[in-house]
Parts: sequence; structure tokens; C-alpha cells
Amino acid sequence: MAPTEKTHRVKDLDTLKALGHPLRIQLYRALSVAGTATASQLADQVDEAVSLVSYHLRKLAAHGIIEEAEGRSGDARERWWQPVSTVITTKDEDFDAPERAAVHTAVSRVYARQRSELYERYLDEKQAWPADWRGAAFASEYLLRLTPAELERLKEELDEVVVRWRRHGLAAREAGDTEGRENVAVHANGFPFRA
Repeated sequence: MAPTEKTHRVKDLDTLKALGHPLRIQLYRALSVAGTATASQLADQVDEAVSLVSYHLRKLAAHGIIEEAEGRSGDARERWWQPVSTVITTKDEDFDAPERAAVHTAVSRVYARQRSELYERYLDEKQAWPADWRGAAFASEYLLRLTPAELERLKEELDEVVVRWRRHGLAAREAGDTEGRENVAVHANGFPFRA
């Protein structure tokens, strides 16, 4: 069963560090896409040993990021996992002490790197995708002049749009409507800069 629409705001340093491991990020992303999966299934996706994947899944579970799910097969030895929430978020205000801020920045860099690698992989494989998928894919940069309050409102509006489309995709999956559907990553960053 897919998780209900729920945001997990990470505020403690130990959970943040647990989430900052590159393999755990990959596993969480793969589990989020699958809805539920076993360590063996996830190990195939990330090309790692099942024992290593099991270890990292248990670490994520210990921090309340994932949980055991109802088994999908008759094999009682298989442990199925699912995400606890649909969104994991952090806020700078929760990591304001210098050492906490440094960890938050380091973990954010790992996520940014993996997002970039995911998009670069698409670029490398783009010609293998059908024309309709290549035509629908997008990468945009918008340069705006905003106040902090306006940027916050923009983020909220973008979140609302993405949540609506995520619900649509989950409902289609639950209804068995999988024809022509693929996993889609939508990355958005909004941050101040000086030219």
C-alpha cells in the first residue's frame, strides 16, 4: 500500500546523517518509486549486495524513514519495506548551530549531486526514449526578482501542483492504469544569488 500524503520534517542530526548516505538516498528513492519492495528487489536496482542493502534499510527504519510493509508474496522470510511519508524535508532553521549547519549543508550537497546525476543519466540515455517522452521532458531556468516571502509562496504553489500530480499518478497505479506511464523526476530549486 502506498503511503498517504505525508511530510516528514527531519529536525534531528542523527536522522539527517542517516539520510545523507548516498546508498540510502538511492534506496529511499527506489522504494518511493516502487511503493513497496524487498531488500533483494532493491539490491538488484542499486547493484549492491542484499546484505548491504538490508543493513541500510534497517538504518532507515530505525530513524522512522521507512517501515515494514505487508508481505506481497507467500514467503514469510521476505521482509517488505515502504516509505513512511511521501516527502522528506529539512529546514535551515532546525540546523542553525555551526556544526549542525555544516552537516545539513553536506547532506544537501549529496542530494544535489544525486539529482544532477539522475538528470545527466537521462541526457546520456535521451535518444533511447521515444519521441513523445523526449518532447515532454523539460529543463528550465527562471530568473526572478522576489522577496523571501514571495519565494516562500512560490515554493508552496509549486508543492501544491506536484502533490496534485503525485496523487494522480498514485491513483492511476492503484487503479491498475500503468499503460504508457514511466517514473518522472521533477527537480526544482529556488534560491537567491547575486550576479
